[in-house]
Amino acid sequence: MPEITREEVAHLADLARIDLDDAELDHLAPQLSVILESVASISGVAGEDVPPTSHPMPLTNVFREDVVTPSLTAEQALSGAPASDQQRFMVPRILGDEQ
Repeated sequence: MPEITREEVAHLADLARIDLDDAELDHLAPQLSVILESVASISGVAGEDVPPTSHPMPLTNVFREDVVTPSLTAEQALSGAPASDQQRFMVPRILGDEQ
C-alpha cells in the first residue's frame, strides 16, 4: 500500500475543516499510513469460506407484544400545561419572522 503523503493529509484536514500546522502534518502522515496498512491486513485474514458478518454472535431482537392499553385523553394530558390551544401545547415561538 502506498504511503500517505503530507499533501494528502493536508487535503483531508482541509476537507474535515481541521487546522493542522506543519509539525502536525509531518507527524500524522506516517501514522495514517500505518493505520491503513493495519486495516488492509485484516482483509487477508478471513478465507473465502468465512461469510462477512457485522457481529461475532448471532443477534435476535427481543420485542414485546404490541398491545393497546388505556392512555391519557387529550384533556388529561393538557391539564397541567400552562397554555394550550386546539388540543396542543402552546410554547413560545423560537423562530423569528424571517423564517
